[in-house]
Amino acid sequence: MRAAVADAPHGGRFDAIVERLHRLHPRQIDLSLHRLQHLLDRLGNPERRLPPTLHVAGTNGKGSVCAFLRAFGEAAGLRAHVYTSPHLVRFNERIALAGREVDDATLADVLEELERANEAAAITVFEVITAAALLLFARQPADFCVIEVGLGGRLDATNVIPPPRAGAITSISIDHREWLGETLADIATEKAGIIKPGMPVATGAQAPEVLALLATTAARAGATLLARGHDWTIARRGEGLRFEDPAGALDLPLPALPGSHQIDNAGIALAAIRAAGLGLPPAALGDGLARARWPARLQRLHGALAARLPPEWELWLDGGHNAAAGAALGEHAASWDDRPLHVIVGMKRSKDAQGFLRPLLARATTLWAVAEPGQHLAQPVDEIIAASGGVAHAGPTVVAALDALPRAPGPARVLVCGSLYLAGEVLKADAG
Repeated sequence: MRAAVADAPHGGRFDAIVERLHRLHPRQIDLSLHRLQHLLDRLGNPERRLPPTLHVAGTNGKGSVCAFLRAFGEAAGLRAHVYTSPHLVRFNERIALAGREVDDATLADVLEELERANEAAAITVFEVITAAALLLFARQPADFCVIEVGLGGRLDATNVIPPPRAGAITSISIDHREWLGETLADIATEKAGIIKPGMPVATGAQAPEVLALLATTAARAGATLLARGHDWTIARRGEGLRFEDPAGALDLPLPALPGSHQIDNAGIALAAIRAAGLGLPPAALGDGLARARWPARLQRLHGALAARLPPEWELWLDGGHNAAAGAALGEHAASWDDRPLHVIVGMKRSKDAQGFLRPLLARATTLWAVAEPGQHLAQPVDEIIAASGGVAHAGPTVVAALDALPRAPGPARVLVCGSLYLAGEVLKADAG
């Protein structure tokens, strides 16, 4: 996290706080709640004074579901606190207070307050940032909270919260094996750890073994699992969507977030928000689907990087970084068969480049491997080329790859993908 935090544009004061916090990082990291719980106890347990809360876990789609939930509430005129991770450009992106990104002074003030309360005890930066979000959420009025799990669920720092009004578990696949386990069942067990007594929790399309594990966990906890195909359904109907659950049927517009996988994410968010009992009218749900925004999720760019391409070309960005995300991108790329598709890939060192690239190889007219100078823990270009079976060309940077793309006559598309850290660097460069 050190490199990601260092991108925060707060100057000397913020950087000094973060550097001091890094020195408190446990020598041997363990996923645990005890360090954060001790700090929250010293602060009077702000996690117990939150507005109605929705807790979101999963492997892929967490951020999109959070974006839909926020958009639903705001379309109805409600104020939402939102905590997500990681950030792409500004660290402040992680915390929205009543709908507004936290400002530099407020964030620095609360971090200093937490630093004093922690009294130099061992703690991780993510745990401190989670405490900051919870403390700020408890102090400022809002109508509801949306909290995204950082890693896993059972022992994730966000799981210190009491039973939320509702939960959501998005698609679960293999990722973060070093922390969550080698098998799909291991990983699903960790994600299911957010399920608490009495809460409804919505989930979408899952592997049969994952769905069975979620159902068993919910039954043991006395929670209600709301599963796609069992308790709710969603499907395209004409130019829109049809969603049905026990509360009734809704005809809604397509999500503003592109990609067929977003239909599943939209359904999870709809099932969760309706189960939360916030009383949102159907019109707000439709408006929220049409308004939701989430950067670096099949986002079209129009800035400085896009200007390096011919006028009729399109430049797209996606932060997906595991095999399941590669499969979703490959499926979406099938709908882009009207023009050549050039794929530029940069990944984090620990990620499965071969698994991510496999679904994209057949869709890419050309494939390019990159590692940006500022990209956190970037996988070397030659390793990505090897993972592609030697198909990829060396960028070795996004700008160099864009400039080297073959300019055949007519329109084309370019997709930059493989890492949220790469996405952050691309967004900075495109902003000029």
